[in-house]
Amino acid sequence: MRIALAQVNLVVGDIEGNERRILDAYRRGCDAAAELVVCPELCITGYPPRDLLLRPSFLRANLDSLSRLAAATHDSTGLLVGFVDEPARRPGRPLANAAALLHAGRIAAVRHKTLLPSYDVFDEDRYFEPAQSNAPVPFRGRRLGISVCEDIWNDDSVWQDPRYPRDPARELADQGAEFLVNLSASPWQLGKEATRIGLLQRLATRTRLPVAYVNLVGGNDELVFDGQSLALDASGRLLCHAEAFAEDFRVVDLSATGGQPRRVLPDEAALHRALVLGTRDYCTKCGFKSAVLGLSGGIDSALVACIAADALGPGNVRGLLMPSQFSSRHSIADARSLAEALGIRHDVVPIQPPFDSVKDALSDVFAGRAEDVTEENIQARLRGICLMAMSNKFGSLLLTTGNKSELAVGYCTLYGDMCGGLAVISDVPKTWVYRLARWINQEAALHGRIPPIPASTLDKPPSAELRPNQTDQDSLPPYDVLDAILDQYVVRHRTPAEMVASGLPVDDVNRVVRLIDGAEYKRRQAAPGLKVTARAFGVGRRMPVAQRWREQA
Repeated sequence: MRIALAQVNLVVGDIEGNERRILDAYRRGCDAAAELVVCPELCITGYPPRDLLLRPSFLRANLDSLSRLAAATHDSTGLLVGFVDEPARRPGRPLANAAALLHAGRIAAVRHKTLLPSYDVFDEDRYFEPAQSNAPVPFRGRRLGISVCEDIWNDDSVWQDPRYPRDPARELADQGAEFLVNLSASPWQLGKEATRIGLLQRLATRTRLPVAYVNLVGGNDELVFDGQSLALDASGRLLCHAEAFAEDFRVVDLSATGGQPRRVLPDEAALHRALVLGTRDYCTKCGFKSAVLGLSGGIDSALVACIAADALGPGNVRGLLMPSQFSSRHSIADARSLAEALGIRHDVVPIQPPFDSVKDALSDVFAGRAEDVTEENIQARLRGICLMAMSNKFGSLLLTTGNKSELAVGYCTLYGDMCGGLAVISDVPKTWVYRLARWINQEAALHGRIPPIPASTLDKPPSAELRPNQTDQDSLPPYDVLDAILDQYVVRHRTPAEMVASGLPVDDVNRVVRLIDGAEYKRRQAAPGLKVTARAFGVGRRMPVAQRWREQA
């Protein structure tokens, strides 16, 4: 069977725009003599539609689009699309995550998703009713086994503790499917590629069937979808592998024998592409054409500036330097050097005069009290005021520059450095910030460009520069220790006792765990951030704010 993998970038809720993209892909498949064009999961509505699914007008528009798409198909080429169905069976939830086979001007078959993920960022059980059964679909003399995303992820040879009692892919194979086709919207995270391709190869070998897997690409809110659609022969050998983090269109014969080498991106390259794509799509899909950010001369703002320049183009990024009496000369010089190397516009707005004015205005109220973190936070909030003023005046999206390590322990200021519309690196631990920054410089040098991030930015101790001679390690453990605790506590759900048993210092463990738990109220008010690790703060981690459970070793 000659099949086209249509890896498209869609916008949630833009049903007419998504329909045009699907039709463009279908026509391209027809021109390439494909027998079937396959688009991603929920491609008509965009993924994830979340509570748009509660709006009747949205559901009607989705079904109207499906009818128009069906009418546009002809006999030579079929079209497989994801949509939201309204099954008649009751009781049960009124909606289904569905795939429709469109052919010869009609809806030839509909299949519903069986396994509905309700963990991490997924909440499908909130909206959809699972399929009770799923049989292969006859199409042009073959039997297609159609599944949707999670339906292929319950392989008990992969997971020690499978989430579901059913294995829909095996059920399709047992019922005589000749090909397995999966429509997916599978978000990316570090390490996802290896897990996914290994699972798909095992799917092919255990069912002894060719597999076509079509994944969504693009950024939608916090989620970044990497594409990397692929096809495998019945032995699990690669027939084709679509691009990572970009739209792509591949035509492949599922009856052929595979043997293509697997393309592997280094982790740093994949992370960079994910952050660039997520930033670009968040800006453009929200209607912004430009971005602004604060430049401190530090590593975090340097990395975000590099990502923004790559995402939007240097001419659409503006940096603001806001020195105070505590800003070192090399920090100001480093920020200027970075902006000039990237080719982004930068302005200088000193915050010392307004800081002095605010302190003077509060002098009577604060009489008799020593300066402390209050005055440090006033500086951060003045910077937030300036940046938000730039955002309002020029219609630019404000990018926050805090990393995951800082957000975890609350080493950030509400309504100060946390101001903004998108937290670009809020799921990137500090150790990875350095790793990615060095990779960016290496790539620049490799391609004959000046490395944009100054060496002194990479080498100096990180500091908020809100008091004399301040460094982050005045308040925090070394970042390699902090990030190890963060990974074990937040991502792996290890207890403090288990962390100490693994070799981490008991005092640091107890302190960091206490800080993580106590900073939940800040994270609840943070800008949305791009998810790039297995467990990000935000939509996938739902901790109560007003609670008293505490753990310690």
